[in-house]
Amino acid sequence: MRASVIQIAVDEGESVESRRRRVASLVREQAGADLVVLPELWTTGAFAYEEFGREAEPLEGPTYEAMAKAASDAGVWLHAGSIPERDPDGPLYNTSLVFSPSGDLAAAYRKIHRFGFDKGEAVLMGAGAELVTVRLPETVLGLSTCYDLRFPELFRGLVGAGAETLVVSAGWPERRRSHWTLLAQARAVENQSFVVACGTAGTHAGVPQAAHSIVVDPWGEVLAEAGTDEEVLTVEFDPGKVATTREQFPALKDRLLGLEPPRRP
Repeated sequence: MRASVIQIAVDEGESVESRRRRVASLVREQAGADLVVLPELWTTGAFAYEEFGREAEPLEGPTYEAMAKAASDAGVWLHAGSIPERDPDGPLYNTSLVFSPSGDLAAAYRKIHRFGFDKGEAVLMGAGAELVTVRLPETVLGLSTCYDLRFPELFRGLVGAGAETLVVSAGWPERRRSHWTLLAQARAVENQSFVVACGTAGTHAGVPQAAHSIVVDPWGEVLAEAGTDEEVLTVEFDPGKVATTREQFPALKDRLLGLEPPRRP
């Protein structure tokens, strides 16, 4: 399986429409890949809080249309990163979109864990409530977004739902880059899954980005890691290694907690 992870910068001097065209062109250049992954909130920048409301769009808005066409043109499965979604009946959401090679929407995931504590995303956006997996011919994707990476129970739930490759779309800050790589490896090892994590480069709203998109195998080995600049990280891996790892070292079978509701004494 071949994955292309597109690590871009969100230049504040570039219009959203121009960035859509640029990203769509990058996606089309990945024809021949099985999976293409984009970062979190690349239309606005993950820390450009004042832009969320101004640039929010309906689920099937201009970014949806541009990415659906790009996926179809390239003939790839496309995790199109996330957008600030405006629900006509509710709040904004940080919503990831996954398209099939025919350009059809395969899944939408609303980010569950919102970052900011008492400000930013945490107060401007609503929280998602559903775990989302997507079945590809080669593997089953489990979807997550940025701050989700700090919550292992989400990933355990995705594995319980059949996930074999955990995708993390992010806008992770540079000052916590060591956590980014550490947690990506931890999620891979503890869930005996591949992790494909896509971040952003540059500086967004004054916040330097970690970049260093990364692909990790089920044993925690880093298969590929990007640098600090814009880059397309391409890696080939064998999805069958998940089943082999889980058979050779069946730690997941020894889980005792969180598998069923607690019993009353």
